[in-house]
Amino acid sequence: MDATLLDAEAEAAVLRVYRQVFAVLAREAGAMIVDPELLDADQAILDAFAEAGSDGLTVEQATLACRGYPHDVIVRRFEVLRQYGAITKLVDRPNELRHRAAFAPYVMLMFLKRMSVQGGQAELHQLLTLEAHSVSDPRAVAEQGQASVERLTKVFRLLGNELSILVSTSTTTQLRENAQLAWGNERLIEQAEKVHRIVLDRWPTLHQACTQLRMSLAAYADAVQLAAGRLVERAGTTRALGLLPIETWLTFTRGSDTEVLAGVLDGLLFDAAAPEFTPEGMLEAVESGRRTGTARMAPPRPSSETDAPESAAATDREDLRAQAERILAGRDSVSIVDVVDDAGDWITARRVLAELTAAHLHDELDYELIWEDGMRIDPSAGTPWATHGSFRRVTR
Repeated sequence: MDATLLDAEAEAAVLRVYRQVFAVLAREAGAMIVDPELLDADQAILDAFAEAGSDGLTVEQATLACRGYPHDVIVRRFEVLRQYGAITKLVDRPNELRHRAAFAPYVMLMFLKRMSVQGGQAELHQLLTLEAHSVSDPRAVAEQGQASVERLTKVFRLLGNELSILVSTSTTTQLRENAQLAWGNERLIEQAEKVHRIVLDRWPTLHQACTQLRMSLAAYADAVQLAAGRLVERAGTTRALGLLPIETWLTFTRGSDTEVLAGVLDGLLFDAAAPEFTPEGMLEAVESGRRTGTARMAPPRPSSETDAPESAAATDREDLRAQAERILAGRDSVSIVDVVDDAGDWITARRVLAELTAAHLHDELDYELIWEDGMRIDPSAGTPWATHGSFRRVTR
């Protein structure tokens, strides 16, 4: 089964974080994992050890417990984990077959999964909390306060520099993939300013280091504003709901009523029953769709006195009108459930629904497509699931 675009994008984001985290531990370039599925295989092996208890597992038992993965993949990953000490013999003797697993690698996998989802934001919040506790300790000295401020200065410089470079040199897609760098920025800045105030109040002689921290925070805030502005601008022109961080849309959905939420999807037709699109086909459709906004030009008039052919827009309009009239068959309104059933199968039905949607959205056609609450479920029908609605003529 072909992976969807979202799955491919999520895997790429996870792998990017993993590579960034392990870069400082790599012995040489090209020696790190390049397939996220290998990390899933590692987790499956460690899960099997957790279920096995104190008896441990042999290689054969591990491959059986992880039978959802290819046998050779589990054997190879088992050997890699054994070479790095994540898996060791139950008893250190030559012919020992059973092994035990250490807990540290599993903790690292948990940490990495959080990093891949939140981009390190939660860890950075915890770091700032620890720094605040550290400089607030009555036993803390000026050297500790200076070290804390310098660490935070470097962290926010790296964040701000990465965002600024992404805004100025990267595509919108690349910027969206790294949007987690801007999540929760107000809270991060507030926590860093708290550390700044504590250090400056306790050790006024550190004002120069505190100034550097303020400058790095200001640069980070500016970079976040530029990144957010570019993402919002791009999302507004393409209606691509994935261009903004998920937190933005969660806030929107929680604070909006039903009509506002429905308005976001007005005019969109979802093919939920049979998604048969490959990532390549979707990319081609998106690229071709970006060019449909330009006005269609009428063909040049012929030099002879014969009638000029109709424009492409007029031809499309008449084709949609003919299809709508064929569906209505002289009636003023028809049920969408009947339209779907008459089509026979979903492949045909979705094409008909797409044409009815186009007729509904056409400014020069007097037709309306209305969706209603509720759904018809009939296992014996060609399309078992059909949403209630109607297609009808309107007077403009």
